[in-house]
Amino acid sequence: MASYEVESECFAWPQTVNSEKGSSTANKLWLLNRLDSATSGVILAAATEALAIETRSLFQRRHIHKVYLALVFGLLPVTHQTWHDRLAVQKAGGKIRTDVAGNIPAESQVRVLRSKRGGDVPLTLLQLEPKTGRSHQLRVQCAKRHLPIVGDATYGNFRANREFAKVTGNDRLFLHSSETSFRYSFGGKDFHFAARAELPKEFEAVF
Repeated sequence: MASYEVESECFAWPQTVNSEKGSSTANKLWLLNRLDSATSGVILAAATEALAIETRSLFQRRHIHKVYLALVFGLLPVTHQTWHDRLAVQKAGGKIRTDVAGNIPAESQVRVLRSKRGGDVPLTLLQLEPKTGRSHQLRVQCAKRHLPIVGDATYGNFRANREFAKVTGNDRLFLHSSETSFRYSFGGKDFHFAARAELPKEFEAVF
């Protein structure tokens, strides 16, 4: 059974290498990024601690390109925007709450992919590229502009969420990490890495 080592942020589990003697060695997998519990998509891990340290440093220096897709209530009047905000992030009791009134800079590139005007509340599929990595950044930035993410139980439009779930039978958070890419050097060589996660069927069903 796998266990999680908090200090090194890795999962470890035994692997039997000699069934007669019963000896075993520990396999480890280092977690590189996290998603909100209700967000789907790309999560990265490294097989060695040295590679994990190198990649985590890229996250800290904002050298990682991330693309999210979000289904939101409402319409954006233009197809491209850059959102700049200053957020306040509070962490207490194992919970995170982010507000738009703060001093932590947050920036995201935004592009409209699809819109649907039918029904009581129009829907828009957005491509979001955060340039900063603040907790709940995309959810709060969308909500601030009256474009709450469908199914967001913290910052969303609760009435619209209920109606959407009633009609579609789906109450998930419609935020998806679709792509993560970066360049890195390791073992004296340069690499380019990209991981993609297909758009979930729940998104496609809306349109």
